[in-house]
Amino acid sequence: MSDQTVDPGDSTPNNQSRPQRDPASTAAAEQATPQSPAPQSAAGDASPSTGSSEASSSASGDGATSGDGANRPRRRRGSRGGRNRNRSGGGQGGGANASSGEDNEETGTPDLDRQPDEMPKRTSQNRPRDAAAAEEALVKKPQIGDSRPAPAAESAEVADTDAPKAEGQGGGQPRSGNRRRRGGRGRGGGGGGQQQGQNAQQGQSGQQNQSGQQNQPKGQQQKKSGTPRPVEAILGGDGPELDDETLEKRKGRERKGRPVGRYMMAVSVRPEATQIAVLEGRNLIEHYVSRPADDVAQIHGNIYLGKVQNVLPGMEAAFVDIATPKNAVLYRGDVQFDAEDVEGGASNARIEQILKPRQTIICQVTKNPIAHKGARLTQEVSLPGRFVVLIPNSSTYGISKRLDDSERKRLRNILDKVKPPQHGVIVRTAAEGVTSEEISSDVRRLLSQWDQIEALANSAQAPALLYREPDMAVRVIREEFNDNYRSVVIDDEALFNDVHDYVSSISPALADRIEYYDRSAEPLSIFERHHVHEQVHKALDRKVWLPSGGSLIIEHTEALTVIDVNTGKNVGSKSLEETVYRNNLEAAVEIAKQLRLRDIGGIIVIDFIDMEIKGNRDDVVRVFRDALARDKTRTQVFDISELGLVEMTRKRIGEGLLESFATQCPDCDGRGVQIDPDLLV
Repeated sequence: MSDQTVDPGDSTPNNQSRPQRDPASTAAAEQATPQSPAPQSAAGDASPSTGSSEASSSASGDGATSGDGANRPRRRRGSRGGRNRNRSGGGQGGGANASSGEDNEETGTPDLDRQPDEMPKRTSQNRPRDAAAAEEALVKKPQIGDSRPAPAAESAEVADTDAPKAEGQGGGQPRSGNRRRRGGRGRGGGGGGQQQGQNAQQGQSGQQNQSGQQNQPKGQQQKKSGTPRPVEAILGGDGPELDDETLEKRKGRERKGRPVGRYMMAVSVRPEATQIAVLEGRNLIEHYVSRPADDVAQIHGNIYLGKVQNVLPGMEAAFVDIATPKNAVLYRGDVQFDAEDVEGGASNARIEQILKPRQTIICQVTKNPIAHKGARLTQEVSLPGRFVVLIPNSSTYGISKRLDDSERKRLRNILDKVKPPQHGVIVRTAAEGVTSEEISSDVRRLLSQWDQIEALANSAQAPALLYREPDMAVRVIREEFNDNYRSVVIDDEALFNDVHDYVSSISPALADRIEYYDRSAEPLSIFERHHVHEQVHKALDRKVWLPSGGSLIIEHTEALTVIDVNTGKNVGSKSLEETVYRNNLEAAVEIAKQLRLRDIGGIIVIDFIDMEIKGNRDDVVRVFRDALARDKTRTQVFDISELGLVEMTRKRIGEGLLESFATQCPDCDGRGVQIDPDLLV
């Protein structure tokens, strides 16, 4: 007698009567064991044509064989919601299928209204009539673990394997072959699919946390792994050896074994900012502030591999992406190109003929970004050294005009020997009195830096930073430090070592003027010791007092800076013209000092007090220009107008001293006034 299995698709419509099952046939069916692969009729089967008694020799479900040997298509288990659909329990689904199938076998008549196996009625699929019928039809095999259901985690784990399930858990006999995982697509008993989904999500999140970078944006991953390191300025190194006589001449003046000089530099290093104060005697004449985040704001002198974003013919400018928050601007006059690459002649070439969008160029920042304006660029790259400035791929040849004629002639002879044929060189004022070996060493150092920049530009992807200027303290020392400085005092040991090595390589005679200020051993800070803070507070005030009692009022606007000169407490003694004349002379000297200290740039309008005598007006302008001559920043001053106004310009590189210490007021947005809202109702 063959083993009779129940197909989930063999269900009886709800509108047909279901005769009661004979207990004897049920007992015979439970005790039956497979004896032969050939199908045989069980005891009590009335008709073999009903089709509900099928052999279980094919576990894959590809077809079924009826009692008369005819093959008919058989619906695959689990399709269209068959096995796992609408079941109320683990074993009740199998009981319903067995009950409906065996009831039709006992009727002995063909079921004409029966739906085909391929299209069962969903309303009656896997639904037993009652609990008693489901219990009678369920065929159980004693197995370990049938007394209680498996945990949800174990069921999800077993669902991923091909191991057979018990009938009490799966609702049918074990079967082999490919089958649909239970609980798939969010369906199934016991929440196995949800548990497995949670486990999968936890596994994915664990892998992401282990990788360390998958949880970060793609741009940040590339920034950490793909951004090349920019070239740094070569600060140390062995310079040329000098004889004792030369070193003795360059030591500068000394008094009682201590260096004597007109200037002193104090460098204070803090985590939030580095401040550099330059004092003339005891008076503060320059003050610089450098913050750690100044790679975005203080980028003057940096060299970039930029990508042209758009070209504006009407503005004769192009906007270039250099990896800063705001695109930088490149004007037509700052563009370098080959005449052979431009059609129609190089003299009248327009910027849209030279630059194209998405074109990569090597450019250098000449002006820091200020407020809502981006940085300004130039394609004429220059690398500043201690004694010379290297201009790659240029024929520029020059010597500082501040040197006398005899020194210029000597340096010109040296420059003819050390100048590279394919690059330009400009000799700085600091080269006065230096030997040809020192200039040659400085040129070789700059050539090495440019070779590194070119190699990085060929391998980097735009936009990228190619060359970064050194710290502000090193830049200021490179530009200004000479034998006129009696000392450079630094309160940070690491910066002191870097500066000392740099000065030892370029000016070994002045290396002993670099001093370390130990903050732990001194009772006062370096700025309190030299009264720097007091003068910085005065430099941040809008009102400046003159020695005779007059005053200056300095106001900043969007377009320009306005300075108003007042007599204040100065009442004079002889005449009004003499009082005004003396007051304007004091104001001219003080304005030049304030422009340098506050680092005010752009257009500046000065309202001097009106003077009737033209000679007095000319004297005031002459004194003002002489006072500005000490400032290394380029200025241009015009004569006093009929209204007593002096118009001038000063090259703007940064935002100024006030912006370095202050932020805009959130209440008034920098206007300095608050509007009364009650009056606007």
